[in-house]
Amino acid sequence: MEVGRGDDRTSLLRLALRDPWHKRLTSVPAWRLTGYWEVSAGVWDNREESTADVGVTPVFRVERRAFYAEAAVGFHLVSRQISAARVFSTEFQFGDHFGAGFRFGEGERYDLGMRVQHISNGHLRSPNPGINFVLVRLQYSLE
Repeated sequence: MEVGRGDDRTSLLRLALRDPWHKRLTSVPAWRLTGYWEVSAGVWDNREESTADVGVTPVFRVERRAFYAEAAVGFHLVSRQISAARVFSTEFQFGDHFGAGFRFGEGERYDLGMRVQHISNGHLRSPNPGINFVLVRLQYSLE
C-alpha cells in the first residue's frame, strides 16, 4: 500500500502486488542487487478530479542487510484528467521512481519505504503536464 501527495494538492492511494526475482544479480558479499515486478492500481484525488491509475513496473533494488535503495521505470494507464488545468494527452504514461527503506519484523516480512515518483508520457505527445508524488509505502511479504 502506498499513500502520498503530489502536485496540485493531489492525494494518492495505491495498492500493489509484488513478484520478487528469485535470482541475485550480483554476488558481492554483504550487498545484493535484485529486483521485483510490481503490478499496481490506485486513485489520485484532488478538489477537482479523481484519476484512476494502473501500472506494471520492473524495480531494481540494492540491499545491504535490512536497508535498501531502489529505482524503476514502468508503464501506467491513467485517466486523462488530473485537474481542470492539467490534462494528459494520452492514457499511456511512464512512471519512474527512486526510493529507500528498510525491512523489519519476524523474517523481515514488513517493508517501510519512501518514494519520489514522476509520471508523464515522456514527451511522446503534447500536452505533457506530468505529475510528481512523494509516497510512503508499507508492504507485508507472504513469503
